[in-house]
Amino acid sequence: MEELIAKKYIKALKQGSDLESMKNMTDVFSILADAFQNEKFVNIVNNPHVNVNDKSTILLEAVKSSESVRINNLIKLLVENKRINIIPAIAKELKKDMAKSTKTYEGVIYSNSEIDTKVMTELSNGLSKKFDSTITLSFVKNDFNGIKVEVEGLGIEINFSKDRINNQIIEHIIKAI
Repeated sequence: MEELIAKKYIKALKQGSDLESMKNMTDVFSILADAFQNEKFVNIVNNPHVNVNDKSTILLEAVKSSESVRINNLIKLLVENKRINIIPAIAKELKKDMAKSTKTYEGVIYSNSEIDTKVMTELSNGLSKKFDSTITLSFVKNDFNGIKVEVEGLGIEINFSKDRINNQIIEHIIKAI
């Protein structure tokens, strides 16, 4: 639900904005969204005893460096409509929109064994060519027995499971017998 509301705000923000100002807004809202990881900050903005003007002042002070009238007006609107909590959703949707506009995506490689940087670069370059975009991949070690590549912005998920490959080889041998 928050994503739908966030998309409406973003649609309004995009009207008449160039790519540079959208990048600025994305950066500002990403930083604001990070503030929602702080428990004290969340307690203040969710506290019904804190005056609306005080909440507005806190948020406006946080985005002051952007010197953007649009961002300031959006913050005021969010505070008035008691929708401060959708700021992380706005940040996420702005990142997706910016990635789509610039064709620059970030992905993750999951595996239980270390992946060489050369392999990561080759995967990144191959996917970039395939999808006519710039894709950068980072590595996360987990318990997946194989290699799994996810690029959320493009909706890509590729995985090679050692267990599945072994099972398919066994099935193929059994069928051949």
